[in-house]
Amino acid sequence: MCGESVQLPFMQADVMILHGYYRSSAAFRVRIALNLKGLAHSHAPHHLRHGGQRDPGYLKLNPQGLVPALEDGGRVLTQSLAIVEYLDETYPSPPFLPDNAADRAHVRALAQIVACDIHPIDNLRVLRYLRDPIGADEATVQGWYNHWIALGFDAIEAILADDPRTGRFCHGDAPGLADICLVPQMVNAGNFKLDLTPYPTIRRIFDACMALDAFADAHPAKQPDAE
Repeated sequence: MCGESVQLPFMQADVMILHGYYRSSAAFRVRIALNLKGLAHSHAPHHLRHGGQRDPGYLKLNPQGLVPALEDGGRVLTQSLAIVEYLDETYPSPPFLPDNAADRAHVRALAQIVACDIHPIDNLRVLRYLRDPIGADEATVQGWYNHWIALGFDAIEAILADDPRTGRFCHGDAPGLADICLVPQMVNAGNFKLDLTPYPTIRRIFDACMALDAFADAHPAKQPDAE
């Protein structure tokens, strides 16, 4: 009826809930962001390999049927970069983006190399499509996966190594949006045994990030649904 509120499935007022999957690099990004902001939240796992993201209840929450989704005070947010920037605007300390426009564009560009160029063609549903119906064997799938990571990492390494704004982290000496995107992709690269020797700057930044609890505690192996 007109004027009545509609409560979506899983919705709990004033409770932040992260819907994700332990192996999802997009959900990994949001876990890092929540940890860096010091925001308490609960986990609602959806097993992507078993089709949990296609459950009718979850599709009512997120019609795209992907993870992550974040519930915050009655709002439902989707897409990891949108969620991370929402968190940065809503809970501004510590900031994920620099003060000036040019530096913000630089950080966003680094983040988008991962989130827009590498990840979309290396995610689980693409790999599944390569295996079936295309029929690619595991060696071909691994070659595909590592080709696209290496292509992106070649660019990121060159940008970071040659830019005076690179510090302990991707931009300066505090972690931000670029690091939030880079770390999950590095974990994926390790899982697929990509040779990381050509990327000394990336490896150094990854090590600096993983020395922080916010990153280490977000690692897939530490999640409640890890297998």
